[in-house]
Amino acid sequence: MSKKERKTGLIFFPAFDWAISPTHPEREERLLYTQDQVFEEGLLDFENIIEYKPGLATVEDINRIHICVPQASSVITESHLISAGGAITAAQKVMTKEVDNAFALVRPPGHHAMKVVHGARGFCNVNIEAIMVEYIRKHYGPKRIAIVDTDCHHGDGTQEIYWHDPNTLCISIHQDGRTLYPGTGSTDEFGGPNALGTTINVPLPPRTSDEGFLYVLENVIMPILAEFKPDIVINSAGQDNHYTDPITNMRFSAQGYARLNERLAPDIAVLEGGYSIEKALPYVNVGIILAMAGLDYSAVREPDYNAEALRQSEQITQYIERTSSEVMMLWKKRRDMKKSLVGTNKYIKRKKQIYYDTDGISEQQEETVRVCDDCGGLVMIDSFADTGTRIHAVIIPGQSCPVCREEGEAFFDSMQKGKYRHLYFQDRDRDIFINK
Repeated sequence: MSKKERKTGLIFFPAFDWAISPTHPEREERLLYTQDQVFEEGLLDFENIIEYKPGLATVEDINRIHICVPQASSVITESHLISAGGAITAAQKVMTKEVDNAFALVRPPGHHAMKVVHGARGFCNVNIEAIMVEYIRKHYGPKRIAIVDTDCHHGDGTQEIYWHDPNTLCISIHQDGRTLYPGTGSTDEFGGPNALGTTINVPLPPRTSDEGFLYVLENVIMPILAEFKPDIVINSAGQDNHYTDPITNMRFSAQGYARLNERLAPDIAVLEGGYSIEKALPYVNVGIILAMAGLDYSAVREPDYNAEALRQSEQITQYIERTSSEVMMLWKKRRDMKKSLVGTNKYIKRKKQIYYDTDGISEQQEETVRVCDDCGGLVMIDSFADTGTRIHAVIIPGQSCPVCREEGEAFFDSMQKGKYRHLYFQDRDRDIFINK
């Protein structure tokens, strides 16, 4: 193996038995064409590209990060356990140094699933990257982790899960939420009071091309990663920025994806969206796999690729440059923002209205976080869905301080069900989950 080459693990799981509908964009053909292309191109003939079978995540893995209502088994299928298990398998192979990096080409996807789960939203039931991240921390110790979400849709679920976690950097580069689901991901979504700056959003205008994505990579993502110094970099590898994708409006190419991956050099990539089943996914995935393995990807081209036709306008270029500057200004001021945001408050509340578009459920949620200088802060959630279910959850953060732990335990012990259908207690450090 040359110095450039890396040993890359591949985990495939097309989920033959799971689809929203037979003709829905999120169906098993998304990965079948990619598998065919991988075999046709002979990628598995390379000694440094190794295929592994996905493992099976457990309900305990899900409960480590989610509050599923009423319980995990009511919102998942076996396919979700295998999809999350495929991501965990990728992590295991990397963490034990069996491979240098790994790509979990699995479905169903997960990056729109938030902490509390009443149903499916954005085709996502549970967040497979977050399940994988907490598996890593449980089995391999505390880690500073960066998740770079390159899906065309804002990674709102991953952002919400890690909003208060100073040890998890969530960067999302996506089509502007004013033009695409889920309508979020503006630059001022910057993290909770105890984790300002560990949420980074770079919304891009429709018709952004390779040039714009790679500009953000070099001028925003790489400098922030260099300063954050993560132990592990994860790419939430959505591929619906492609110029042929039927549900988005961007102009990214297979070559652009490969170059982004080569420069980002993630330890683990996990497939998210991407719905141009024949025209994009086989080429994009082959480009990413070759880039991860340190192999030549210069010949990977879509049959209809035309660089000149895909070129972004000067106005788009200028807009992206301004947005990038705005993000970097916020990043540089992040340490000075807490005092003005928090004032003398000991607790900060935020109200959220969440719509589960796949299942047609509306949720009203009030989240309370303890202001803390020593950890991500005790979190308490009061959630009511229009299914008639109201729940309350107490969450002790990872690497929690003694005060947040004591207050959280005391509060949960004192709670009575009353108006709540379920009371939940989640302790990420001690791996405790209670549902009563």
